[in-house]
Amino acid sequence: MKVVGLMSGTSADGVDAALVSIVRTATRVEVEMGAFYSLPYPRSLQQRVLSASVSGTVADLCHLNALLGEWFANAALGVIRAAQLTTEEVDLIGSHGQTVHHLPNGIKDMGVGAIRSTLQIAEPAVIAERTGITTVANFRPRDMAAGGQGAPLTPGTHALLFQHARRGRLIVNLGGISNVTYLPRGTGADGPIAFDTGPANMVLDGIMFRSTNGRVTMDRDGRLATKGRVDSRLLAKLLAHPYLSQAPPKSTGREMFGEGMQAELLSWPQASKLSVEDLLATCTRWTAEAIGAARRWIKGGIDDVIVGGGGVKNRAIMEHLKDVFAPVPVTTFEVQGWDSKALESVAFAILAYQTVMEQCGNVPAVTGAAAPRLLGCIVPSGPGWYERLRSSRRRK
Repeated sequence: MKVVGLMSGTSADGVDAALVSIVRTATRVEVEMGAFYSLPYPRSLQQRVLSASVSGTVADLCHLNALLGEWFANAALGVIRAAQLTTEEVDLIGSHGQTVHHLPNGIKDMGVGAIRSTLQIAEPAVIAERTGITTVANFRPRDMAAGGQGAPLTPGTHALLFQHARRGRLIVNLGGISNVTYLPRGTGADGPIAFDTGPANMVLDGIMFRSTNGRVTMDRDGRLATKGRVDSRLLAKLLAHPYLSQAPPKSTGREMFGEGMQAELLSWPQASKLSVEDLLATCTRWTAEAIGAARRWIKGGIDDVIVGGGGVKNRAIMEHLKDVFAPVPVTTFEVQGWDSKALESVAFAILAYQTVMEQCGNVPAVTGAAAPRLLGCIVPSGPGWYERLRSSRRRK
């Protein structure tokens, strides 16, 4: 099948779209990259999404759900054009949507225990309507309904693409939040271990936004952070954050490390006297140390650390990671033949494929779910959609 994967992360800076070819052989599933396309949000839209995740009204969320559906549909059409294909030649779309709230630990309510919840917007019906392609979305809620955290959902993709017969590998994704997947050597009888480790670009972007009154939203390539010095007192306070010592399964997001936490951080005496460069240097070190601390829950050797996500371009984070993990080599997804920015959207293409192939997409040992589950909701392209998928598979 030819499948489009759509992804927008916690930084809410735009939609990444990957088009892949997925072929099932007798022994494995093979994935080949076809094209990648990124559709950035205008800064005003990014701020509307971030504000909605904290204080949005029902009307805000209702409107943004439909608006982002249009944005995701345009990203899908963009990557199809980039691949020089027509919509009729694409079989399926998998859309993660835009997370606006994530409550993985649950809230006790109405005497029915801890209610776990998550909300991703970008209406899949709009995507299916604009593209004419069957769309799978809302992957996280089914895992949460089964007692899981709904995240991370990428470990299966990491195992498919990066598992090595003789090397234990730690796969690191540097998005708004950082997460890791540990892949044991060989087939890994115990399976992958994966969880969110804490903040990455989210806090760094927040510092830049606040320090420039909204004029600058990121420290491009970590240029300012590389000029600063790590403040040991502030770093010690950051490393004492309770999330870092919480055992997996665990996932987090803007609710814990977003605007509220960032405002609190900047009000601390240890932070208020520092330059922007020193603040950024300290927080990039915090990101790297939090990832390094993940080793306490990993059984087995780490022979490679392979890093992707938007934060891979931040030279300060990468240098700190090399220092934290030395002498283990730290490389990037590109060294393995994959675009760092594309891989999460590739993952949701694969998850959509698994759903229509009736294969479970979650890893219960990772998310904490009771058992493997089929993930997502399917919005058909129209009558006969499933037969068209079947005939497409036979033809290709």
